[in-house]
Amino acid sequence: MEPSFKPKPLLNKSELKNIKRQRTKIEGKKVVTDDVRKLKSLKVTPELSLEEEINYYKEPIWIEYYIPKESRFAYETKFLYIKLIDPEDREDGLDRYLKIYKDKNEFFDMIRFMGEYPKNNEIIERSYHDRMGMLNTINRILRNYEKTSDPAELKEACYVVEGLIKFEPTLATIQLFPDYLIYNLNWMIRELNKFKITFSLEDSTISLLIKRRNEYWEAHDLEVDEDFDLLAALFYEQAFPHRGAEQLQPDDFLME
Repeated sequence: MEPSFKPKPLLNKSELKNIKRQRTKIEGKKVVTDDVRKLKSLKVTPELSLEEEINYYKEPIWIEYYIPKESRFAYETKFLYIKLIDPEDREDGLDRYLKIYKDKNEFFDMIRFMGEYPKNNEIIERSYHDRMGMLNTINRILRNYEKTSDPAELKEACYVVEGLIKFEPTLATIQLFPDYLIYNLNWMIRELNKFKITFSLEDSTISLLIKRRNEYWEAHDLEVDEDFDLLAALFYEQAFPHRGAEQLQPDDFLME
């Protein structure tokens, strides 16, 4: 979220009751989000070094607390830090092209790739015939970035990558370079973080990053991070307020 953007207050008294009823589910696990003391105890930011922080996407979560004794609301911003999970190496070899860029820590520029590996151009053009303009925009920005070294230019390219993700998968990505856009998105986020460029991703993109992080945690049996789970639950409540509404009972909509 941009600094000038003021999101809808998340947790007033009635909303806390609604969240309690819903028991927001994250990856199938119930997360109780009406414990104000727990919310207040959350760290504003996790303890990360500057080098580690580059590998996270940071999303502000705006929380509103009701203080009964003072009959007023208090406001606080916490940050959801989502670890960036890169595509893992594949045993089937379908990531052979992507690995070329991963090994060099370079952005996978599709237009440049087509120039270097023209034998794949037919399937790429068929897969992206109505989105070649987006690919050319990314290529133009990257070429300018190479000349100017101005990282602010990458913000626009990052948003174009977001747009491309909405149309995946394509035949080209399935057959030639699975998950290349996830790799590109993570690359962009790291570059913007490295130079402390302020940027904001769409809620659907953030949801994808959370899902990939949670799947990685589960697959590698990593220790549960309760603070992360709670902040992620709050993010979903703010970004998708009607999520799970189909599971509510009629009585849930009655005022207490």
